[in-house]
Amino acid sequence: IQCKLFVYPPPFPLHSPQGHKLLTFGRDGISSTAAAPGRDGICHSLGRFSCRSSELSFGGIRADGPPHGGIQYEMVTVFKDGSPVLRDMAFSIDQKYLYVMSERQVSRVPVESCEQYTTCGECLSSGDPHCGWCTLHHMCSPRDSCERADEPYRFAGSISQCMSVTVQPSSISVSEHSLPVGAAGKRGGVDPTGRGISSAFQVRSGQSACLLPYRPPKVITSSVTPPFSPRCLSCVNSAFRCHWCKYRNLCTHDPTTCSFQEGRINVSEDCPQLFPTEEILIPVGEVKPITLKARNLPQPQSGQRGYECVLSIQGVIHRVPALRFNSSSVQCQNSSYLYDGMDISNLAVDFAVVWNGNFVIDNPEDLKVHLYKCAAQRESCGLCLKADPKFECGWCSGEAKCTLRPHCSSPSAQPWLDWSSRNVKCSNPRITEILTVSGPPEGGTRVTIRGVNLGLDFSEIAHGVQVAGVQCTPLPEQYVVAEQIVCEMGQALPGISSGPVLLCIGECKPEFTAKSTQQYMFVTPAVSFLNPSRGPESGGTMVTISGHYLGAGSRVSVLLGNQTCEFYGRSMNEIVCVSAPSAHGLGAVHVSVSVDRAQLERTLLFEYIDDPKVQHIEPEWSIASGYTPLTITGSNLDVIQEPRIRVKYNGKEFVNVCKVVNATALACLAPPLTPEYRPGLDAVERPDEFGFIFNNVQSLLVYNDTKFIYYPNPTFELLSPTGVLEQKPGSPIILKGRNLCPPAPGGAKLNYTVLIGETPCAVTISETQLLCEPPNLTGQHKVMVRVGGIIFSPGSVSIISDSLLTLPAIVSIAAGGSLLLIIVIIVLIAYKRKSRENDLTLKRLQMQMDNLESRVALECKEAFAELQTDINELTSDLDRSGIPYLDYRTYAMRVLFPGIEDHPVLRELEQSVEKALKLFAQLINNKVFLLTFIRTLELQRSFSMRDRGNVASLIMTGLQGKLEYATDVLKQLLSDLIEKNLENKNHPKLLLRRPAVLEEMHLHLCECAGEPLFMLYCAIKQQMEKGPIDAITGEARYSLSEDKLIRQQIEYKTLILNCVNPDNENSPEIPVKVLNCDTITQVKEKILDAVYKNVPYSQRPRAVDMDLEWRQGRIARVVLQDEDITTKIEGDWKRLNTLMHYQVSDRSVVALVPKQTSSYNIPASASISRTSISRYDSTFRYTGSPDSLRSRAPMITPDLESGVKVWHLVKNHDHGDQKEGDRGSKMVSEIYLTRLLATKGTLQKFVDDLFETLFSTVHRGSALPLAIKYMFDFLDEQADKHGIHDTDVRHTWKSNCLPLRFWVNVIKNPQFVFDIHKGSITDACLSVVAQTFMDSCSTSEHRLGKDSPSNKLLYAKDIPSYKSWVERYYADIAKLPAISDQDMNAYLAEQSRLHSVEFNMLSALNEIYSYVSKYSEELIGALEQDEQARRQRLAYKVEQLIGAMSIES
Repeated sequence: IQCKLFVYPPPFPLHSPQGHKLLTFGRDGISSTAAAPGRDGICHSLGRFSCRSSELSFGGIRADGPPHGGIQYEMVTVFKDGSPVLRDMAFSIDQKYLYVMSERQVSRVPVESCEQYTTCGECLSSGDPHCGWCTLHHMCSPRDSCERADEPYRFAGSISQCMSVTVQPSSISVSEHSLPVGAAGKRGGVDPTGRGISSAFQVRSGQSACLLPYRPPKVITSSVTPPFSPRCLSCVNSAFRCHWCKYRNLCTHDPTTCSFQEGRINVSEDCPQLFPTEEILIPVGEVKPITLKARNLPQPQSGQRGYECVLSIQGVIHRVPALRFNSSSVQCQNSSYLYDGMDISNLAVDFAVVWNGNFVIDNPEDLKVHLYKCAAQRESCGLCLKADPKFECGWCSGEAKCTLRPHCSSPSAQPWLDWSSRNVKCSNPRITEILTVSGPPEGGTRVTIRGVNLGLDFSEIAHGVQVAGVQCTPLPEQYVVAEQIVCEMGQALPGISSGPVLLCIGECKPEFTAKSTQQYMFVTPAVSFLNPSRGPESGGTMVTISGHYLGAGSRVSVLLGNQTCEFYGRSMNEIVCVSAPSAHGLGAVHVSVSVDRAQLERTLLFEYIDDPKVQHIEPEWSIASGYTPLTITGSNLDVIQEPRIRVKYNGKEFVNVCKVVNATALACLAPPLTPEYRPGLDAVERPDEFGFIFNNVQSLLVYNDTKFIYYPNPTFELLSPTGVLEQKPGSPIILKGRNLCPPAPGGAKLNYTVLIGETPCAVTISETQLLCEPPNLTGQHKVMVRVGGIIFSPGSVSIISDSLLTLPAIVSIAAGGSLLLIIVIIVLIAYKRKSRENDLTLKRLQMQMDNLESRVALECKEAFAELQTDINELTSDLDRSGIPYLDYRTYAMRVLFPGIEDHPVLRELEQSVEKALKLFAQLINNKVFLLTFIRTLELQRSFSMRDRGNVASLIMTGLQGKLEYATDVLKQLLSDLIEKNLENKNHPKLLLRRPAVLEEMHLHLCECAGEPLFMLYCAIKQQMEKGPIDAITGEARYSLSEDKLIRQQIEYKTLILNCVNPDNENSPEIPVKVLNCDTITQVKEKILDAVYKNVPYSQRPRAVDMDLEWRQGRIARVVLQDEDITTKIEGDWKRLNTLMHYQVSDRSVVALVPKQTSSYNIPASASISRTSISRYDSTFRYTGSPDSLRSRAPMITPDLESGVKVWHLVKNHDHGDQKEGDRGSKMVSEIYLTRLLATKGTLQKFVDDLFETLFSTVHRGSALPLAIKYMFDFLDEQADKHGIHDTDVRHTWKSNCLPLRFWVNVIKNPQFVFDIHKGSITDACLSVVAQTFMDSCSTSEHRLGKDSPSNKLLYAKDIPSYKSWVERYYADIAKLPAISDQDMNAYLAEQSRLHSVEFNMLSALNEIYSYVSKYSEELIGALEQDEQARRQRLAYKVEQLIGAMSIES
């Protein structure tokens, strides 16, 4: 093999390669090779890659050539992601690196790593041809990295060239000089001391010698401070040849420097030192000497000081003179010692014996002096007597303190007690605390009792403890003398619930008895449930068992099956334990709980399920700093209480948290790969271990089914060299960096958050930069970048807004402003002069404005008060015992033929045309004829909308006996109408009447919808009558209609009239609420409403037929009328009489009597008065739709004979003769619109009840009429048939068929359903409600503005809610089960049977025939053109009908 760049041969070489075998590889083989020449032209290095265990390895091979062959000297792991290596591999130009390429990555691998070897032997035995030992720097490196490598002996290339040095002597004193040192070795030069001491150094044939410099000796003269370390002993026991000079206190290498021969010491036995004796105990405050044993104590020489004892007490040094008896004994003189505080009873004090000031005698055993206080921490007798006898402390009973015997001055009656006294016993025991205050009655509870003087021996309390009346056995191993007793409870007798702890010390005398203030309670623990109720088979689940009194007792045990659940903690209502691995596999096990000796019922089960499994991790990458979101999918993941994810890298483990999403998913944060942020990490890393911490599940601690990798951390450049970037408002902030988008598969990106100050900005990410759209800020703000676990600040940004004005502009503006100010001042002076002339006019206008503001404020305040109180008043006044429904016949006539009281269909036929009409009936019952007849009529221009409605009503009346047939015809007509409109690209509007709805809707009204409609009518009527109503214009103080609102301030007062009962004058009088501004006719109407409140309106007397008498005493009676001789006439205006006009007072007695003529107050022109009365009275009698009554113009024309105009509360303001005050009232009339809101709020509940009933499929116990469901389904079928999927179109069809055609008519005209009278103001209010109903059914959005009608604005906020009700109503109907044609026909046949006799069918046919006669030619022509009609000869039959009718009539 040649030493040059090696290139793979082609797949089919022209000839076999020639060469020598260097190395044989095993089954791994070689995937790529590259070779480079080494030193001396020999091929020293060969690279190869092998694929093994999904990891790619690089191996170095040393090829020395024949006959040596080659050796493999190193293996280096390069790739960890498992990507295959391409065969292209090449060295760098300087041949220091090898470039290796996979499908997604190019890696640069150094050809050597010599620094891994630390010794010359390791370096040169590795076989790496690039490495050698650099002797000067003591390191392994390539030759070109070693300084002065070309000099002899500086660089070793083989192991035989490694240097070794031996030095004689091995140690010397630093103070010696001119001492030769010999070094034996192969070669080299070293600094023997390593401390920078220069020396002359010579090398001769492997031997070297040097003379070391002199350093003078140093005498120890430091002050004596603790700790007192040994001096002589440490000197002579060192590893060097040192000597101790006893009299000089000096450690030296030269013994000749010592003063005396006997002062030279070189063995430890000769050192001066203290010997251990008995423990040194000194009571605080006692004067005592300290005698110590010693050895080799030196005798101070001439000029040297004597001995002293040095003690360090709480940081303070105390020196006490000492006396040396001989070389083996020394005594500290008498002295007393003190220390601060009573929290330490025994203080060990460091001390030393010194002589000559600071020469310390060694203390090898570290002897200490113990200072003690008897009273410290021994406040009671028991604590005092339990003290160690060596302190000789006792209890002074007289002084009640612990002290030495000499210090106790108690009399003999109160002796001094100590441990040695016979039968010594402490009195007055006291219990301070009971730690376990409740337990089960079965016993076994260990009760801990703490207190004072609780005995000096266990035998004193062995049988003297009772807890709540139960014997408690003390435990000797847990007894603490005088302080604590632990006893075990026996079983309690029934009936005992609680009690104190009683204690006797030896005998139960009062002075030896104690009773606790705490009570011990017997409770019965019970369990109720546990959470969680299942866990993994491997255990580790923290199980919480809940119940009652689970904190009682002293010990608790939990078993899951027969496995112990490791106790974790508990409270009064919970026990927490950790489940053990299941011993019997999967399944449920019983939970056993015991509290002391109480075994609780085994009612709970815990289920062991399969351990959680992890199936997939998404994504399988993160960045080195971690904290990127991961989604873990698997099974049984929800049983893990605190799931965590872990990695291990370079021997360190890192963990992060997870959150349970559901049983199959976890949301985790990737753990970091390094403990701190390392921006320079550029390599893709793979962790050594990757796994999960799931309770006790061991199988997932290392999860091998993933290729999880870590990409380098993103790094960012500073915004600017100064750290502050200046920006203009709106300019984007660009953050440059590297590794911003990891090269992860799928193009996933990191989630960056960039904060400008505290405000986030929108971020756009690219490979090398982040583009931040800053918020609208100014000033300097710190920029923070957050991604994963990285929080980095590249600096701050200073946003400076441009100045809008330059200095010249500012100066110009200031000059212009000054000039303008001068002009303004001149104008103000001129204005001031002018204003003096207008002061009087200004004051007058000011007074008028003040008056106007006062009136506005008064009206607003009054309107607000009414809004708050009207609801309660109206609810309390409504009292209706029954609803006066009209019978079906009257109801149908008013709906089908409104305004016609006596229709021909109600009468018998007068003409003798029955035979011909029966022939016509046969034609009507022919579907082809009827459809052709209707279509022909609709094509005629002279056939008006009124004719359409009349014909439809007549046909329905004539087909009352065959409603199923009528319904079939209607379906066909509707279908044709839909097709016709769709052909014209117009959505159909359903205009014909519904035959099948009429009967069932009457029943629906009576059973369900009638009640809220009637309540709304009553509420409107009564609320309107609470305020003034103008009898002429129909305007009222309370109204929902702006057109019918009195826009003036009307002064009025409520009166209560006592009305004589017209049926029985002897019965109690009936109180009636009226207004003093009511006309006499209005008063009569209110009295009739009160007297006949439970009687239908048609059965009541009419007000025009009754007179109102005002009875003043038994004889005086005055007939009150709207017009009489007392009526006031001003100019051409005549005002109707009111109660105020007659000065009728509160609680006056009145009576309604039949109409009569009186000569007292009837005007001379009685006929004129009666005529006038009949005019305005008729206003309240009209039964039709009163649309003509909605204008504010008077409803009474001027009397033609007298030329006067009648008014009640307000005059017709179209005339210009009103007073100034009237004009002022008109100016502020808009403020009275607040009364609309007051009235609306009062009636809101009744409107809501009505709408809720109408838009509900099941309400008040009444089901939805079948006809509605049948009709809506038909419309949906037609929409599906024609491909109409627009929900608005379907919604509009249904609204046109039912709500807008039927319900709106009924709401506006409740007299169609009830026997009532509808006045003008009531009609106006009902019209507003009906309009709101129509808007609720509309699909279009109504945009409101200040010019919108008031009735639209009034319910603007309610209509969206009503619309949602309509949509829900239509949706609920669609969900109801479909009605078959058979069921519908059966229902219609039943309705036909019930109502077939209500109308005269022949009379109806006779009315229909009039249209046949009118359009006979067109009808016959249409029949002749229709194929089916020709087949049935229908044209001929029509001609026969016409002939028969003409003959019979």
